[in-house]
Amino acid sequence: MADRIRLVRDQELTGETSRLFAAVIAMLGRVPNSYRVLARVPLVAKLLIPFNAAMQRQGAGSILTAKIKEMVIIKTSHLNGCRY
Repeated sequence: MADRIRLVRDQELTGETSRLFAAVIAMLGRVPNSYRVLARVPLVAKLLIPFNAAMQRQGAGSILTAKIKEMVIIKTSHLNGCRY
């Protein structure tokens, strides 16, 4: 079995990762596991926040609603056998 990158837990937060998690919560309402992995390299995570905001929300030039985007994410995950 391949090694996995351990998720950053709330009790491990430092000043930088704490601010990162606060920004993610402001954007998404929670901290998804993808950001808990990205928190191992906070600079990369910070650079992805604006990109994710544009991709997941309405506006930013997108013609799809946020609801349609979420439906695509759920359906794609289901088709790929993701349990998360």
